[in-house]
Amino acid sequence: MDIQALRSQIERIDTLPTIPSVLKKLLGVIENPKVSLNDIGHFITNDPVLTSRVLKVVNSPVYGFPGRISSVSQALILLGLNVVRGMLLGVSVFEAMQKAMVGLWEHSVGCAVAARIIAKKKGLKEPEEVSVAALLHDIGKVVLSLKFSEEYEKVLTSAESSGGFVYEAEKAHFTITHADAGAWVARRWNFPRNLVEIIEYHHKPHLSKDTSMQTAIVHLSDLLVKAKGFGFAGDNLVPAVNPSAWQILDLSESDLKEILREMDDALSQAEDFLI
Repeated sequence: MDIQALRSQIERIDTLPTIPSVLKKLLGVIENPKVSLNDIGHFITNDPVLTSRVLKVVNSPVYGFPGRISSVSQALILLGLNVVRGMLLGVSVFEAMQKAMVGLWEHSVGCAVAARIIAKKKGLKEPEEVSVAALLHDIGKVVLSLKFSEEYEKVLTSAESSGGFVYEAEKAHFTITHADAGAWVARRWNFPRNLVEIIEYHHKPHLSKDTSMQTAIVHLSDLLVKAKGFGFAGDNLVPAVNPSAWQILDLSESDLKEILREMDDALSQAEDFLI
């Protein structure tokens, strides 16, 4: 299958019968470029399960408002439209994530926690936006798993038996990786350009043009969480950190020690939230 045909199949992911119904409804809302916080607020509050999930995530270590947000409207005002759209997508695909790969949701939450800590350390104004990008960085794995379930199972088996990395096995099988698939659907869903770029280049932060710092943060978060063994993203080994990410982040040894210490605390809290 050529790349264009593959892309159009992946972009039509919302037509799959296996896609969670809440995600189908959500895409109808967030694909509208004129959607407002009010529209999203109504959408969430009409679904009690989604409401409880949103409040659980917002009060978790992912966003750093532990136990302080009691209503959906308060969450929307504090986090803003882009962050809420990304978070909603995250909580809506979490069941699909669990089916795609046991441990993928936990890995994604761990990355979101780590990314917020690193973003704050680097003084970024919008650490929550980086956190959302980290929560969704592996969305392409869910998409490939939903669209090509048998083939993707083979990809994961191949990565495991060869001792290689999932993205290498994806490339060999599909000619694209989960980073490409994730970026394609994120564009189709009208996600902000910065978020699309981070998803697309989280394995290759040196290719990021407009969001090099944020992409380097998500890249490092991904590897640190893998090294900690928090959740599972399909790789049994931890890839080396891309040299350009070290240059962009410019973290001292004491910065890293502090980040790891904060991560330990936040991940142990996240374990309670994930139960």
